[in-house]
Amino acid sequence: MKQKQGLEDTKELTLKFEFNPKDGIDNPALSLAEDSDTEGAEKPRFYLLTKGDGESFGFCLREEMGYKGHIIRQVVCGGMAQRRGLQDGDRILEVNGEYVDNMEHFRVVQKIKASGNQVAVAVLDGNAYEVAKALDKNLAELLPGHTRPRLCHVVKDKSGFGFSVSAPEGVKGTFRLSVTSDGPADKAGVPSGSWLLELNGASVRNYTYTRLTRKLKQSGSKVTLLVIDAKSEEFYRLQGVRVIASMADAATLPFKARKLHMVKGPDGYGFLLKEEKCSSGTMGQFLSEVDTGLPADRAGMRDGDRLLAVNSEGVEGLCHQEVVDMIRAGGNQVTLLVIDPDGDKFYSSIGLSPLLFSEDGHLSSGTHTIPGSHPSMPQGNGAPVGTPRLCHLDMGPEGYGFQLQTVADKPGIFITQVAAGSGGKRAGLKEGDVVIEVNGRNVEQASYEEVLGRIKESGQQLTLLVVEQEQLRSYGEMDLAVTADMAEGGDAAARAEALLGSRQVSVSKAGPAPAFYVSPQAPHRPASAFTWGQDSTEKPEQELSY
Repeated sequence: MKQKQGLEDTKELTLKFEFNPKDGIDNPALSLAEDSDTEGAEKPRFYLLTKGDGESFGFCLREEMGYKGHIIRQVVCGGMAQRRGLQDGDRILEVNGEYVDNMEHFRVVQKIKASGNQVAVAVLDGNAYEVAKALDKNLAELLPGHTRPRLCHVVKDKSGFGFSVSAPEGVKGTFRLSVTSDGPADKAGVPSGSWLLELNGASVRNYTYTRLTRKLKQSGSKVTLLVIDAKSEEFYRLQGVRVIASMADAATLPFKARKLHMVKGPDGYGFLLKEEKCSSGTMGQFLSEVDTGLPADRAGMRDGDRLLAVNSEGVEGLCHQEVVDMIRAGGNQVTLLVIDPDGDKFYSSIGLSPLLFSEDGHLSSGTHTIPGSHPSMPQGNGAPVGTPRLCHLDMGPEGYGFQLQTVADKPGIFITQVAAGSGGKRAGLKEGDVVIEVNGRNVEQASYEEVLGRIKESGQQLTLLVVEQEQLRSYGEMDLAVTADMAEGGDAAARAEALLGSRQVSVSKAGPAPAFYVSPQAPHRPASAFTWGQDSTEKPEQELSY
């Protein structure tokens, strides 16, 4: 496989960059990167990475067989990551101020992608990381105690916003807030004594006191503040990292994305998907003509909702037909992540993606199962447990459009990097699916090479039985073997779901996403990977790193 022809995730994180002297190298960690001593290597390093539209941060993030952690690889020479000080083999410990070492890899990937053009990371040298893991150290304890900045939306009442601003005379960008107890700012989560960093999505670092006052008056009855406490501000300042909104704790914001799980009825889902211009001016996918009483209506869909993700895959930047194909690929059920018009307008106004603050455990959720279909399924506490899926693929001119991978300490072969519009996507493959059968033959105990061989033997058509990882674990707890007759629509599927439902199994519908592109040049032991995708030629070839 040629690296420059990698799948979409790789394109977004591989930067061809020409050095711009205006940017400079302003992070002190860079000067320590090459000649730091052992003691320094044991300390996390903090960076703020910034990229332009259509560019990337200049590195790949990987999960590799035989190694632990979220690993920085393929640091582009002259790219932003290298200029800031990231090194091959570094492990990411924090993304935007949130500890991620124990987080599933796909979620870390999503956090970086949702950050837009800026992301803050804390990393640890690879050797120091391996030593710490071998000694069973808690890596979170290596990170200095600091509080994340807060993003707060304040609505004025008859007494005002409930805060006052003080600033040193003649100094720009230094504003401290005093908060009235039980006032609007206090209720919105603004800590008294905190420093103001942004107002309505704009940095105040170059504001005079007079200009800030004018901007507050122009805000009308609502303002959005990015604030940070004094101790944390000092911490980031000493690290050379500018605090940005994507690093914020947004728990108090009133605008939440909603997760809607739907099972198709005899009359379909009951909604229309349209491509329209978003509040930000870009094109987006919007939901309308929601039919009363049909699955979409019962799941909580409302006219004007903007679609953010389909089955945990973000749709921002995709064309209309690609999104339609993603929904169709789900078969008879689908999980959508949406936000209402007010929320869409709010996030557009501050220049952030709603996906940045959307986590499965914090989403407003709506679920619906067709009455009478699976009466013992849990309702309200999570989406209905899905079923295994039989996926029938036809090889196109660019292959099947997916990648296989094995992951350290995890049994089985996984589907990763399903290309939009490919045979794999149309057949319903999802990133993170576990392969159970290839053309009717069970491969759960087969080696990577054996699975690879069976797929190569398929020629132009391929049938895979796959299941989501959470489902597979749940079936295992019941000593229930996954078979083809349990695939969607079969009686065995209903019996299996009912069994799982009676145990009150809570299944997250956010299926894992892949590690980024696996390089054939990396001088270390990788995850096994094989790709049928945009860069496949006549016959798939095995692609491994050594």
